[in-house]
Amino acid sequence: MLFLQTPYNSDRLFSLIPPSHLPPVPRPRHPQRHPAAASPAVPAPRNLSLGPAPGIEPIKSNHSNNSDDDVLADRHDRNSAPEREENEEQGLGTGGALKELNGDECDEQTNHSKRSSRRMTRSTMAASHSNGVNGAHEGTKNGDARPSTTKTARPIHNRKESNPLAPPFIVSAPGKTIVYGEHAVVHGKAAIAAAISLRSYLLCTTLSKSKHTVTLRFSDIGLDHTWSIPDLPWTTFHAPGKRKKYYDLVTSLDQELVEALQPHVTGVSPTAKTEMRKIHQNAASTFLYLFLSLGSENSSACIYALRSTIPIGAGLGSSASVSVCLATALLLQCRALSGPHPDQMSQEAAEQLERINRWAFVGEMLIHGNPSGVDNTVSTNGHAVLFQRKDYSKPPSVSVLREFPELPLLLIDTQQAKSTAAEVAKVGKLKATHPAVTDHIFDAIDSITKSAHDVVTGDEPGSQESIAHLGDLMTVNHGLLLSLGVSHPRLERLRYLVDRAGVGWTKLTGAGGGGCAITLLRSTITDSASAADAAQLNGEAAHADAHPTHSPLQALERDLQAEGFERYTTTLGGDGVGVLYPAVIDDEEIDMDMFLSADGRAGVEEMVSGKRDPEAWKYWRP
Repeated sequence: MLFLQTPYNSDRLFSLIPPSHLPPVPRPRHPQRHPAAASPAVPAPRNLSLGPAPGIEPIKSNHSNNSDDDVLADRHDRNSAPEREENEEQGLGTGGALKELNGDECDEQTNHSKRSSRRMTRSTMAASHSNGVNGAHEGTKNGDARPSTTKTARPIHNRKESNPLAPPFIVSAPGKTIVYGEHAVVHGKAAIAAAISLRSYLLCTTLSKSKHTVTLRFSDIGLDHTWSIPDLPWTTFHAPGKRKKYYDLVTSLDQELVEALQPHVTGVSPTAKTEMRKIHQNAASTFLYLFLSLGSENSSACIYALRSTIPIGAGLGSSASVSVCLATALLLQCRALSGPHPDQMSQEAAEQLERINRWAFVGEMLIHGNPSGVDNTVSTNGHAVLFQRKDYSKPPSVSVLREFPELPLLLIDTQQAKSTAAEVAKVGKLKATHPAVTDHIFDAIDSITKSAHDVVTGDEPGSQESIAHLGDLMTVNHGLLLSLGVSHPRLERLRYLVDRAGVGWTKLTGAGGGGCAITLLRSTITDSASAADAAQLNGEAAHADAHPTHSPLQALERDLQAEGFERYTTTLGGDGVGVLYPAVIDDEEIDMDMFLSADGRAGVEEMVSGKRDPEAWKYWRP
């Protein structure tokens, strides 16, 4: 069993930042010291501060008649002992424990830009913030600027609608694609699946102590439902022998607990169409089971808002990505995770990823019944996994390939509906009719997977030679899948268009019969390369003559759009689950309205992806 050094306490405010990375908290000033004598304002640190930023005047609440200096003097009186005074300087509390904030202090430090941000455009707000969470801001009241004698003025706040216990934060997890081994894996052979940079994003906004509700707000699929926390079946989930610890390994669902959820699930989206209602209720079941297992009746009220860039029902692990996000958020809120942070030990990071993965698998069981565990493992750890299940009466063998290089990838949706069950049954029937032939095909696919494994675990997995080797293996793998009868005319047309453009190697991914294909891009292909250069790589000079001025990717994009394919530019083998704490990117605070109003996948990526501020997102990296 895995234990944390930090005591498990679901009623305390968690922090993602270790004490060694906290900015020092200044000693309280003498009550008679005039504010004008304070040190000049300095930029606030980007990380979450547990006290006022050095040299910046603390924010004054409108609900108190005490001056800032009086408040500081009172704190000084209560912390006059040398040991406590030293701890204060280090951002620590009694006994050197991580200093915690009460709801009012955290509210003042993390949410004082909310009202002004609604009145400003993003560019104006970015200019006025030195830091979106803890920095000093230009304050306004009733539209008039407040006079200031220093470089940064303190805002005057009106009464807030809520007093959050913690700043909003975002959890993100990737989707996945099968790179090698489809269908053969069903018959006991190995397969490799890898993370893609299309991701789900979960914004967690804690509400005031007066609230007693939890809300799921998944705007991309139209899910918006609220539950009263006291009305949930806590008695059943916390009965002797039923309650699970955050470090427990849960390999099966407790049917009594599942049944206890049903009255709270059946009321979700009752008027939605059958297929969409099933998706909504699956999401609700996953959330409630995890929330009731990891939380308590005293859990803080919270809104969990989700945006995703992963297509649903395309075999790309969208449900596993959501399960990983929910499991991570709830484990963070109950202080069962202490990371990620730059100085985290490799073993500790691996243990915490395993903890997330275990609870995400519970969510997958609620959705799929008997999942393989591959999707949630890839979404949690990122990179790639080698998966094999020789005996279905035993757990599968799953190995994380952290050496798998991050590679440029095109993910292309044929827009052709598919049935995984039908394609699997088709191969099963072929095996029954021609067992010797299909066994040889499965063995060949298994050899491809093992060869790819040798490359990505070798000395230079990201070299041009290695990429070309992996691409050739993809081409052969697709040919073998074609011989099993699981391709489709749309997939073959897509392969022809990609080959003609000369940009890389293409194969179907997943069950086939339609769905998606993946193209590993050649390392020598860029947007500025001419079509003639690309054609020379694949011997397609005739195509280069037809479009002498187009780059290969531009020519392919035009062809795909003309024939009704949908293209996603992504990467293969990137990071797994990550955390943005607090929800601030490039000094801009991301609130609920901004998050939910982002326009489509492109808008979500532009707002919250790490491309804007690569250092803002933190990942567990063993």
